[in-house]
Amino acid sequence: MDTEFWKERWGKDETGFHLDKPNPALVNHWHTMPVDLGTRVLVPLCGKSVDIIWFLKEGYQVVGAELSEKALDALAYDIEGEFGLAVDKQEVDGLILYRAAGILLICGDWFALTARDIGPVDAVYDRAALVALPPQMRVDYSQHLLNISRNAPQLLVSFAYDQNQMPGPPFSVPEDEVIAHYGSLMHADVLDDRELIDHEPRFRERGVTSMRQAVYRLTPR
Repeated sequence: MDTEFWKERWGKDETGFHLDKPNPALVNHWHTMPVDLGTRVLVPLCGKSVDIIWFLKEGYQVVGAELSEKALDALAYDIEGEFGLAVDKQEVDGLILYRAAGILLICGDWFALTARDIGPVDAVYDRAALVALPPQMRVDYSQHLLNISRNAPQLLVSFAYDQNQMPGPPFSVPEDEVIAHYGSLMHADVLDDRELIDHEPRFRERGVTSMRQAVYRLTPR
């Protein structure tokens, strides 16, 4: 689960986690977030997610962080096609930055990014970051996210299933673990909790008999 693991996944186009449409959890629940239109949203481990295009269409600014240059090249191409603008790409202090009006995409090691690299954050959207990491990395990830976002409110999508049935990723991160990561600083409200396995045959094929998806709204205490 090191950086080379994810680079290899992107290099081989093993990206079954990528969706072609905005995630329903985002579309259905973002309006409950305590943030104003036009504010700046951080999307960690964003890949080439079309959720970023959804944010831009809705009028938000976006900063995305991702390890794979291939993924961000594809996302930048989609943004250019969708909005008819040029995304500037350049290397700065060891990071590859993609910039356009209201957009900053950062290619680099998430754990090495600083609050200065990210810039101001008004909210966080985590659809596939926490669940992509094994246990110890989840501890480090969540603490780093709280630090660089300065405890910004967060919409978090997580999964819960019998980890003995599938090694992951995505990993099972049930509610008690979400509370363990964030509960000391953030209130956690469950906005939705539903069974997904009938809609996810790829996980059933891997031996999973039940997979629940939960959507959390995390707000500072």
